[in-house]
Amino acid sequence: MFSLFQSGGFFMYIILALSIVALALFLERASFLFLRLNINFDKSFQKIITLLEKFNYHGALQECSKIEKHPLGRILKAGLLKSDRRDKEIELTLEENIMKEIPRVKAGINYLTLFANISTLLGLLGTIVGLITAFQGVSNANAAAKQEILAHGISVAMFTTAFGLIVAIPCLVGYYVLNNRGDHLIEQFEEKALRLFNTLSSLKRRDENYVKINAA
Repeated sequence: MFSLFQSGGFFMYIILALSIVALALFLERASFLFLRLNINFDKSFQKIITLLEKFNYHGALQECSKIEKHPLGRILKAGLLKSDRRDKEIELTLEENIMKEIPRVKAGINYLTLFANISTLLGLLGTIVGLITAFQGVSNANAAAKQEILAHGISVAMFTTAFGLIVAIPCLVGYYVLNNRGDHLIEQFEEKALRLFNTLSSLKRRDENYVKINAA
């Protein structure tokens, strides 16, 4: 197997290096998205909403602080800190904080598609270079050796294309896995931020109506 790898030439080592970098990137991003950002969104959010419905804003902020290392905690806390402002200001604050968190969630994922494309192209380039070398060898060989040299040269040249595809396909699969996970997290942020906004807006109207009734 190693002899086949060596016969593929210089491009095989470049593709191998790319595969190692791509694997390291995938493992780091997968660990971040699936482990570090893996919390029970509904459970954490429901605690905050329950406290808000009891007008316990301080308790709700404390719950947000418990998950402040998670983007959702930072987004909700930013919204709660503006709970005494106008609805539009609360909405803009939530949207702004979601936009801040999106690059952190999506960071580095697109590099996997870059590595996939580079690996494929390097494989093709290695094949072309190998074929050129093989045909040059044939032109300088005697008639008896030409067929053997050409067959060997073509088979060796194909190794780089095959290896490039072997690296590119997992890179693309990894990209879609991580990208879908990132999209799911962002959808959760947006959903919970909207529900928080609606809750705060409803509580403010309820509080204003209570004040009006007592003033009357």
